[in-house]
Order: sequence, then structure tokens, then C-alpha cells
Amino acid sequence: MEADTNEKRERQYYIDWLRIILIVSVFLFHVGMVFNPWEWHVKNDQQFENLKPIMSFLYLWRMPLLFLISGVGTFYALGRRTKGQYLKERFNRLMIPLLAGIFILVPVQVYIEKIDQYNSLWDYYPHMFDGIYPSGNFSCHHLWFIVYLFFISLVISPFLNIIRSKKLNGLMEKFTRIVTKPFGLNIFLIPLLLSQGLLRPYFPEDTHAFINDWAAISYYIIFFLAGFIMLSNKKITEAILQHRFLYLAETVLLTVALFSLPQLAETREISHLIWGITSTMVAWSCSITAIGFTKKHLNFNSNFRKYANEAIYPFYLLHQPVIVVTGFWVVSWEISVLMKAILITASGFSISVLVYWYFVRPFNAMRIIFGMKRIQQKDKMQGNILKPVLLLNKKSQ
Repeated sequence: MEADTNEKRERQYYIDWLRIILIVSVFLFHVGMVFNPWEWHVKNDQQFENLKPIMSFLYLWRMPLLFLISGVGTFYALGRRTKGQYLKERFNRLMIPLLAGIFILVPVQVYIEKIDQYNSLWDYYPHMFDGIYPSGNFSCHHLWFIVYLFFISLVISPFLNIIRSKKLNGLMEKFTRIVTKPFGLNIFLIPLLLSQGLLRPYFPEDTHAFINDWAAISYYIIFFLAGFIMLSNKKITEAILQHRFLYLAETVLLTVALFSLPQLAETREISHLIWGITSTMVAWSCSITAIGFTKKHLNFNSNFRKYANEAIYPFYLLHQPVIVVTGFWVVSWEISVLMKAILITASGFSISVLVYWYFVRPFNAMRIIFGMKRIQQKDKMQGNILKPVLLLNKKSQ
């Protein structure tokens, strides 16, 4: 990789901000699932068709972009670790929260969805392995993202020595000259489109169930590797910054094509083909555009960034069961749909943050379960845990 020691030590703050924004968008997306026509755990009695195109657009690029920035996060986390050290870090960061979530967080969601079949949550627990969701009970639900990340970590681990080799540096220099040209990063569309063209006929739906989801898995692997390669390279990120308006224009044109061209197709097969191609292109161009503009406007540090960046992973783990539980109660109330949406959003966000701040963040055992680093004794002595208001009110660094 073309990244010297100083560059590796330099914090890319815009990546943190982008991750924070994306996880918040995941939260809002799941609130929207209560009110749009797609199947979900809890549904409002009144649903809105006009939410579908908005949420379809968000769905296309939000999670691929999360995998992309996870790639650069892995690059910096990797450092000079050996393969064994790297896999241990990935296990602690991903598998421990996954296993805890499967037994603590996911059962709440499945129970609420199937509440008529069980007397209580404790009555449900002995049945959590009865078949595979949705017909059965066992699932990882929103934790599928963690499963896929860990699988990608296993896939790339045998190639760590190659990634660090000097021979690859020469190849990267040639590659960098290509992708730093206007629209040069669209070269990544070649493997993306090929993967979908080859695998989508056999795996047409994104199941998020790992097994029989190989079109989606290959897609996310390519986004992950793109982030690993691109965002660790200063010349490439500077080119993204420089050409951000070009990629924005590309995104707008492709989005118009996405929602218009499939409707003009003569057959359903051609319509699906056009949608598949344009949706992949939209996902890629949106991702590059988002990186360019966050690098321009959000590449700064602050106390809020520091603490939000630490909180965002536990928040992701907590948010969906909290939305499901609060949504279950709120949708039955005789109030307006707008008020329901506001209450679910406000209560879901507040409860997730409060559970994190008071029940996860202060305790090392809970931090480990939620994929966080241990608190060092010196941090406890400084009283960092008990000063949320002061920390958020400090001036940005």
C-alpha cells in the first residue's frame, strides 16, 4: 500500500463522521420500516407507498458504503499485527458482540413479532432454535452486518503478507495513476457488475442469511476491498475530494435513470436487468460522492466526534430491538401517524443512548460484550465516564 508511516498514524476524521452519519441513517431507516409497506417486525396499521422509493434509494448505497468504510477501518486497525493478532482483534470486536446479540438482543425482536405464540419472553427462549427465521425463530437479524464483516476478515487474512509486500507498492502506483483521473474510480464498477451478472441469476434476493446470499456477499467484499485500497491512499482520497462534483453529477444522472429507465422496458426481464445495472452504479457513485463531500466538510476533530465514534457500534447493536419494542406499543395508540413517528424516533434514540451511556460504557464486562475497548484505570481516575454534559459542551479541538 502506498501509505507511509505518518499517513497511517494520521486520523481520518471524516471517516468517523461518515460512519456516525450512516449508523444514524440505519436507525432512521428502521423507524421508516414501521410505516412503509415492506414486511417487518412491527407495522403501523396505516402504511405509505411513497416511502418505498426513498427507502429503496437509501437501501442501495447505505450498507455498501458502510462496508467500504469498514475496509479502511480494517486497514488502520491492522497496523503491523500478525495474522493471528489480527484475527484475535476481529473476534473480540465482531464475534463476541454477535454471539451476545444473538442471545440477548435478537430474541426480543422475534418474540415481539410472534408475541401471540408465547406467554412471555422467557417462554419464548426455549424455542429460539426452533427452525430458521422467518418460518422458524433462529436468526441474527440486524447483526447480519457483523457476520459478513467477520467472514470478510477471514477471507482476507491469508493475504496480509501480500498486501504488505513491496511488490504490491509498484502495482499500486500504476493503479493510483488510473483511478485519480476524472471518473477513474469507476474502474471498480467492472468487478461489481461482473459479480452481480454472474451470481444474481442464482442468488436473486438479498437474504442477509449468509447461506445462499453469495451475490450480496461478493458485492460487499468488493466494496470492502475498495475501501481498504482507496481510503488508505492519500493521493486517491485527494482525487475523490477534487472530483466530488463530477461524481455528484454522475449520481444525479444515474438516479434519474434508475427510477425511469426500468419502467420503459418492454419486458420484466429487461426491466430487472436495467435496474440491476443502474442500482449498482448508483451505489458506487453515491459512495464516492459521500466520501468526497464528508472529506471536504467534516474532516475535523471534536469531543462529540470522539465520544459518538466510540458509541456508534453499541448504538447499532441496541437500536433495532429498542425500535421494535417501542414501536410495538406506539403503533397501537390512537394518535396521528406523524406523532407515532416522532415518538418512536425520539424514544428509540433516547433509550438506545441512555442504555449505552449508563449500562454499557462504564463497565468493562459490558464494553467487551459490545465490542469496545476496556477502560484503563487512568481513564477512570480522570472521571471521563461521569462528565457527558461537560464533554459535549467543550469547544471543538
